[in-house]
Amino acid sequence: MELELSEPEKKLLIVEDDPGLLSQLQWGFEGYEVEGAVDRESALAQLRRLEPAVVTLDLGLPPDPGGVTEGFATLKEILSLAPDTKVIVVTGHNDSNNAVRAIGLGAYDFYEKPIDPDLLNLVVERAARVHNLEQENRRLATSESLSPLDGIIAVSTEMLKVCKMVEKLAPTDVSTLILGESGTGKELVVKGLHALSNRSANRLVAINCAAIPENLLESELFGYEKGAFTGATKTTIGKIEVAEGGILFLDEVGDLSLALQAKLLRFLQERVIERVGGRKEIPVDVRVICATHRDLKEMIGEGSFREDLFYRINEATIRVSPLREREGDAVVLARWFLQQFARQLNRPVKGFTQKALVAIEQYDWPGNVRELENRVKRSVIMADGAQVSEEDLEMDDVDGHTEPFNLRQVRESAERRAMLRALNYSENNVSRTAEMLGITRPTLYNLLRKYSITL
Repeated sequence: MELELSEPEKKLLIVEDDPGLLSQLQWGFEGYEVEGAVDRESALAQLRRLEPAVVTLDLGLPPDPGGVTEGFATLKEILSLAPDTKVIVVTGHNDSNNAVRAIGLGAYDFYEKPIDPDLLNLVVERAARVHNLEQENRRLATSESLSPLDGIIAVSTEMLKVCKMVEKLAPTDVSTLILGESGTGKELVVKGLHALSNRSANRLVAINCAAIPENLLESELFGYEKGAFTGATKTTIGKIEVAEGGILFLDEVGDLSLALQAKLLRFLQERVIERVGGRKEIPVDVRVICATHRDLKEMIGEGSFREDLFYRINEATIRVSPLREREGDAVVLARWFLQQFARQLNRPVKGFTQKALVAIEQYDWPGNVRELENRVKRSVIMADGAQVSEEDLEMDDVDGHTEPFNLRQVRESAERRAMLRALNYSENNVSRTAEMLGITRPTLYNLLRKYSITL
């Protein structure tokens, strides 16, 4: 199932005491239902009526238009009445203290005057998008739908491709190999394959090949007959037989010994097993799904994994990307985990500070989703206020550099990178560089001056 974000009607409330500016702003947001308010009372009335996704709030409201007291009081009441609403506080130029204070109280973002309608439009659009994502994920978390992929919270192209592959492979009986680093969510993919398959009425039996000692793993998989070894006081069936009619999931299949690899290969070829200490061949109907974080092709080259077994378990492959390669997923997952843990632990936490979100976005997440989940759970416990900070996440030393949202900055950054790349390819040949970029030589010289690039 592909997670599709519905596009609800976008609603915006602008709180601004200057009637002329308010009127100008109300006409500047195409695709939104926009309402305005000039003071706290009218702002709260419109908030209840409109239920907007985003509010822009000028801190200088009457009866204190020259100060911020009324603005902060309005901010607190908005967040109390509608904690999921994204409030963008509009501050005076270089008024960083009040901006920081507003974010600390729970505002989503801030914008400095003088107002540039185009830039403010981008900030509002970004806030509306985040609000939409949160609402969609909340719906998924509380939905009574039995869709097996509801557990996969993702917006990245990589994970949506995984969901599509699960939908296509689930109804088949092909042996499937799931590859990915530890903590990426391979188990959720297996559950999806099972729930969407024709075998969903029967069991999904999982065994972690790395967690069971080698001398016990054979009897765990294939079962054993009474008297097969010391302590075998009764005949016991193994995991493969238990999965009859269903799916057998072998996690960390790369940790199997060569001897067990040979026995697994025989089972996959013949679809029969022999219990330890037994002579009788027992037919078993199961679909086999394997997963590993290891590089099996490299292991084949080293002689530690059988090539014939590799092709038996790898009739189809699903690669689950690490979290650092799934653009947008870290922030969405973090918000989802925060909601779950705040509810479970009965904590008054509503969201993340802007710096915390930047840290989440920039961090490499070597432990993937499992590490993210653990950090968010700990931060929900440790947070003192309504928002989790980068210190609560223990991520205050993460590089704060992030890609800009300003389209002009994004365009110029991409333009400069393309020029440098073309110059490297052409060995600083101006004519060749201009040809590669599809521009004239005079245009290239102008761009070189613009970006202070010297040949």
